[in-house]
Amino acid sequence: MKRLTQLRRHLRVILVAAEMSLRNNLTDGFVIFGIVIQPMIIALMAFWMLRDQGPDDIIYIVVGSGMTGLWTTTLFIGGQAISGERWTGTLEMLVATPAPLHIVVIGKTLANVLQSLSAMVATYALAGLVFGALPTIARPGWFALALLLTVPAYVSFALIIAPLFVLNPEVRRLQNGLEFPVYILSGFLFPIALLPGWTTPLSYILPPYWAARALHGASSGGDVADILFSMAMMMLSILIYGLLTARLFRRILYKARVEATLVRQ
Repeated sequence: MKRLTQLRRHLRVILVAAEMSLRNNLTDGFVIFGIVIQPMIIALMAFWMLRDQGPDDIIYIVVGSGMTGLWTTTLFIGGQAISGERWTGTLEMLVATPAPLHIVVIGKTLANVLQSLSAMVATYALAGLVFGALPTIARPGWFALALLLTVPAYVSFALIIAPLFVLNPEVRRLQNGLEFPVYILSGFLFPIALLPGWTTPLSYILPPYWAARALHGASSGGDVADILFSMAMMMLSILIYGLLTARLFRRILYKARVEATLVRQ
């Protein structure tokens, strides 16, 4: 009974944090650009380059362009989930509240990831306008299941990035440079088989890679076994990143409550 009550409290904190984050994002021009405008620009360029290709390539572009919006949001908005609180001077109060810090960050990150799914909807509609017909998803059931797993996969990735940006400012300075390398390594718009072989292990440790692989496979009619394997790897990455997240957040709380050094810039 006690655990059930605690779970309800955590869910309430997640929902409130998600609502606050959504309200802030709706008036943030940078967020709107990263979620909707930038993926549509990428999709338009890809549509132009592959304008003579078949419908399989079109749906590949739709999914890949939408994934770029997901990653941009995860990197810049989810990554700043804790840093933003420090810049506004609210991190001290947030750490002192009864609600665990990681629960609040989960709520904020979940809202960002869910909101960024609109990028996929926008590029899907754009494909219909450009080609006069909406592209079809070959395996809609598997696609929905893969998309459902994609959300926690991206949240788990953001929960690694956010504390790292606070604990090591040197990592945060690389933020802008991390956007396009992950586009490439995750195979959003082209297979990683086109890359040098030494980059393949880097792709395997990225949850966005397995999410893109599962979504591309489901949308283009790929082998079900390969889709299942990609989803299994997503779940494994969620578990591993969750364990790493727990250690990072314990470190953040120690620096904030014991060392009192977390608020330094």
